[in-house]
Amino acid sequence: MGKLVVIAFFVAALSAFLGERIINLRKRTLASRKLVQTHLPNCHPIKSLEYGSEDLTILPNGHAIISTGLKDPVLPSYSDDPGKMYTLDMSEDSRMKPVELRMGRGFDLDSFNPHGISVYTDETDNSVYLFVVNHPQQKTQVEIFLFVEEDHSLVYVKTIKHEFLHSVNDIVAVGVESFYATNDHYFSGGTLNTLEVLLAQPWSNVVYYSPEEVKVVAEGFYMANGINISPDKRHIYVADLFDHNIHVLERLESNGLAPVKVVEVGSLVDNIYVDPETGDLWIGCHPNGWKLFRNDPEDLPGSEVKAAGLQYIPTTVREETHQRNRLRVDMDWT
Repeated sequence: MGKLVVIAFFVAALSAFLGERIINLRKRTLASRKLVQTHLPNCHPIKSLEYGSEDLTILPNGHAIISTGLKDPVLPSYSDDPGKMYTLDMSEDSRMKPVELRMGRGFDLDSFNPHGISVYTDETDNSVYLFVVNHPQQKTQVEIFLFVEEDHSLVYVKTIKHEFLHSVNDIVAVGVESFYATNDHYFSGGTLNTLEVLLAQPWSNVVYYSPEEVKVVAEGFYMANGINISPDKRHIYVADLFDHNIHVLERLESNGLAPVKVVEVGSLVDNIYVDPETGDLWIGCHPNGWKLFRNDPEDLPGSEVKAAGLQYIPTTVREETHQRNRLRVDMDWT
């Protein structure tokens, strides 16, 4: 009889715990939020990108580089083909026709599974390097390519693997072989990842990588997702998807990051694009993350774009005044 009481108590406690966690997860995913559709007259689908894009970055000449074909073990996949990279001329007189980037020898195309991307221009010779988060066999590694725009090709340079780069989502390059990257999970995959999502704890982080050192530079995110850098290279922006906000972090001389401000967004924030001239942030968001997991074709999750403006206060004081005291962040969300 005693054993039955213990078992009944355990089942009741487990049921209560799981119920509370599901309620919390629905809150984190904004499951009750309804998307009000806005019909924009200049929006139209782009051919060859029917399966969507996980990330894109725009070069100074107005050409975008786009990653497609990500296969995530949790989210639905609509193609069995390997991932691909495209370039797209976004100028006003362009026909908006994407061109697939050719990849040279020395790279495994069959297992290519691209996620976040970033570009870095080497000022010594103006070479453009493309950094791509890749998940072959659901592992994590970072690929570096040399982008040759004239013949629409990528020349494979090297692959970077490290134990700290175990679940990378997005990346922002700050050198020819150095970058900041977000780990969106504490665990590296499998059942533990599913359990982690259910627990919804602030366990994800940001890692700095260079050939000289690799270290965790920021942590305490519920799900660190998109990452980008300010035009003056002084601040890093990190999207926390499950906490619905953007973290503004100051870069230190040690390549560490110091918190400056957290801005509430009210949506599940994903990738971040920074306007190189104004410093404005354009953020891709998921208004209802619960629908992403449900994958109901009759009730699609939708998406939205948030815009944020940042204003920097100029100063003639350079050495005596700490950078954090020279930054004012004003963000108006639309």
